[in-house]
Amino acid sequence: MLQQASLPVRARVAGYVALTKPRIIELLLITTVPTMVVAERGMPSGWLIFNTVLGGTLAAGGANAINMYVDRDIDRVMERTKGRPLVTGVMTPRAALTFAITIEVLAFAYLWYWVNLLSAVLGVAACLFYVFIYTLWLKRTSTHNIVIGGAAGAAPVLIGWSAVTNSLGWEPVVLFAVMFMWTPPHFWALAIKYKDDYASVDVPMLPSVASLQATATRIVRYTVILWALTLLFWPVADMGLLYGASAVVLGGLFTAMTVKLYRDPTTAQAMKVFTYSITYVTLLFGAMALDQLVRNS
Repeated sequence: MLQQASLPVRARVAGYVALTKPRIIELLLITTVPTMVVAERGMPSGWLIFNTVLGGTLAAGGANAINMYVDRDIDRVMERTKGRPLVTGVMTPRAALTFAITIEVLAFAYLWYWVNLLSAVLGVAACLFYVFIYTLWLKRTSTHNIVIGGAAGAAPVLIGWSAVTNSLGWEPVVLFAVMFMWTPPHFWALAIKYKDDYASVDVPMLPSVASLQATATRIVRYTVILWALTLLFWPVADMGLLYGASAVVLGGLFTAMTVKLYRDPTTAQAMKVFTYSITYVTLLFGAMALDQLVRNS
C-alpha cells in the first residue's frame, strides 16, 4: 500500500478522479445531452447543457465514490478492482467518503441553482438509489442486483429532460425504460468475463451463479424488450425517420449479436456484445439528437 504523505499532488488528484469512475460517467452523459435536444426540439442553450452536464457529473461521481467506499473490502480481493484508489491507499476511507458526500451535496445545490429543483432532486434520488438499494442491499444478496440497480444509471435521461422542460412526461419515461433494459445485457456481458471474480467475493452477479447459457438467454430477452422500447419511443416522442431507421437497424444488430452469444456462449462472444452495447447506445442517442436537429433546423 502506498504512503499517502509521499504521493505527489498529481497522483492524489488522479486518485480522487478515479474514485468517481469517470468512464461510467462518460457513458451516462452520452444519454443526457441528446435527451435535452429531443426535449428542446432543437439545440438547448450551451449554458444549460454545461450546467446540466456538470451537475450530473458531480451527482454521478459522488454516487460512484460512495460505491467504492462501501465496496473497498471486496475490491481488495477482485482482480479487476485491485488498482482502485482505496485499495492502493491513495486516500483513506474517511477522506474518500468525505469527498463523495461533499460533491454530492454540491451537485444538488448546483443543479438547483443553475438548472432547476426537479433536476436536482432526480440527481440526488439516483445517488441514494444506487447507494442504498443497489450497493448496500441488492449487489451482495440478489441475482436481480444489476436489473433493479440499473434504475440509477437510467436517471440521466430524466435529469436531461427535466433540465429543459422542468417537468416529466411519457417521452422521458420511455427513455428511462430503454436505459433500464439496456443495462442488464450490457453489464451481464462484461460480468461473464469476470464471473470468477464475483464468485470469489460471493457477489451473486448472474454469470457467477448461473450457466453461460442461462445468462445468454436472459441477455437475449432483455435486448428484445430494449429493441421494442426504442421503437415505441419513435411515435411516443414524435421522432423522425432518421431515428426510426437507426432504432430498427441498431436494435436488430444488437439482437443478432445476443442470439449469436446464445448459440455460442463464450467469453469472447460476450465481450463482443459488451463492446457493441456501448457503440449501440452511443449511436442510438446520437441519431436521436441528429433527428431533431435536422427536422428543426
